[in-house]
Amino acid sequence: MTMTSCPALVSAELLALAAEDPHRPVFHFTAPAGWLNDPNGLTQRGGEYHLFYQFNPDAPVHHRIQWGHAVSTDLVTWRDVPVALTPTEGPDVDGCWSGVLVYDGDVPTIVYSGRHGDRELPCIATGSDDLLVWTKDAGNPVIAAPPEGLEVTAFRDHSVWREGDVWRQLIGSGIRGQGGTAFLYESLDLRSWTYLGPLLVGDGAGSDPAAPDWTGTMWECVDLFALGDADSAHRDILVFSAWNEGITHHPLYWSGRYEGERFTPAALHRLDLGGRYFYAPQSFLDESGRRVMFGWLQEGRSDAAAVAAGWSGVMSLPRLVTPAPDGSLHQRPAPEVDALRAAEVADRALTLGAEETEVARGDELDIEARLTIPEGGVVAIVVRASDDDAERTVLRLRRTGDRAELSLDRSRSSLNGDVDVTPRSGEVPVDAEGAVEVRVLVDHSAVEVFAGGVPLTTRVYPTRADALGIRLSGEGVAVHLRAWSMRSVARGAEGAE
Repeated sequence: MTMTSCPALVSAELLALAAEDPHRPVFHFTAPAGWLNDPNGLTQRGGEYHLFYQFNPDAPVHHRIQWGHAVSTDLVTWRDVPVALTPTEGPDVDGCWSGVLVYDGDVPTIVYSGRHGDRELPCIATGSDDLLVWTKDAGNPVIAAPPEGLEVTAFRDHSVWREGDVWRQLIGSGIRGQGGTAFLYESLDLRSWTYLGPLLVGDGAGSDPAAPDWTGTMWECVDLFALGDADSAHRDILVFSAWNEGITHHPLYWSGRYEGERFTPAALHRLDLGGRYFYAPQSFLDESGRRVMFGWLQEGRSDAAAVAAGWSGVMSLPRLVTPAPDGSLHQRPAPEVDALRAAEVADRALTLGAEETEVARGDELDIEARLTIPEGGVVAIVVRASDDDAERTVLRLRRTGDRAELSLDRSRSSLNGDVDVTPRSGEVPVDAEGAVEVRVLVDHSAVEVFAGGVPLTTRVYPTRADALGIRLSGEGVAVHLRAWSMRSVARGAEGAE
């Protein structure tokens, strides 16, 4: 999802490797080459969107992380600009880890985690008006240590906002023996912070780590925002990514009420049914008041395969987040994604049977379908299928009343036995007639699915050049489907040094 590269960000060797990889997406944002993980510092200023991200330009491995930076006027075509933050002697010598961007009056200010040795501490940097030049504060770190008297599992990542006359900040953490948490701080100037206490503490120490809604022993990339009716019990949303001893699990969110110094939860929700394939999300309000979210699509192949390919990590397409009637979040691709459509390749209305019907072919597609599923019925959507079915990825919707189970079957997604094929599943809403709107975006190895406002994101790695088939089946399921090929806006080779 990138238009042009900034010269000398990565080596010509890495660029050449990345350009040859058939699994590299062409309409999602990726780093020029090397390593990408969390979205950071999301903002819109003067009509221009800024996407900062965790970046290693030297190799596709997580090491001495910098803040990459890209800008866009439309959320889908991006231009690389110089790196914003790089490790230097001092509290971030081993990495400039995740954070956010706020405006202290007219001064753009990044709050990030500086890594030194095996610990991370809050640091700040101030920027030029165009957000291209950043100066680290001489007083870094601005918080010298985690709260006293607590054994924490980790201490990093930030959510910062203005509340009346003061700044407030959440830092992701965990209390050993209890669970993940977000520590709340307050400041008048972003530099001197007072600890107020844990906003909320999870129960990760006493629950099943295999559960899809396990809250972990540490909360990464916390994000607190209000959404919807001010009187709702679900007015406030606390997003976090569940982590445990170096393992990234999945993104979750609490809906509830943030008041004073505490968050009172009403319900716990899964943010994306794909688990770690939409990790470390961050959101922001754009200039039109929309809540826009990005997340990191981790790799589902081995570290060695990523090194051989010269790149790792994909940024999700931009999502709009709105309140759903049940207090959960409704998510859908931002309307700007539609501008990437090239040619319409399918427009069909049909009633499916048990046998599969091929409706389109491609690995750069946007598919919209309205499915009406009879009670107890099942519909299958097959993507990236080879002609002989040796490779295929299957999405299924099984209706029961006003809900349907959405499941992902990757058991035959690749003939490469080293890739992840773990199944995923969860519930999505359907209407009284069993109808559900489904959108599937296929971009080589990156697949984003939205069903009834519920997303499921994944990665697949077919080995066959003919793994292009899109097929549907489902006895008695009525379908109206449209599909488009997608415009490639990937970089050329002009970013080589």
